[in-house]
Amino acid sequence: MRLLLIVTIALLLSACASQGQIDPHGYRAEGQASYYGARHHGQKTASGERFDRHALTAAHRSLPFGSKVLVTNLRNDKSVVVRINDRGPYAKKRIIDLSQKAAEQLDMLRAGVVPVRLQQLAE
Repeated sequence: MRLLLIVTIALLLSACASQGQIDPHGYRAEGQASYYGARHHGQKTASGERFDRHALTAAHRSLPFGSKVLVTNLRNDKSVVVRINDRGPYAKKRIIDLSQKAAEQLDMLRAGVVPVRLQQLAE
């Protein structure tokens, strides 16, 4: 029983650690997020990898490829960590384009565009 408790605690701690820590000096912004999905699935991204709508990735205008960002939907407080692998969005007033999987986790598929907070995670 004690071993089971120790293993459970270790798994929980490792899950929290994999989310990363918010970089106190990193990028932070609030604005509108949208998502892209089926139409772009399989196409090359600006980083050279193929877009996978089922992965937790996103497009940002200036963050380095590979950066991890905590995205929080300001309407419902749901959050997701995404990896930047593409450039965009190209629509004015939007600050990030999310994969369909990330949009699902933020519960924004129906709305399409939602207000978000971005916080860059430490590497």
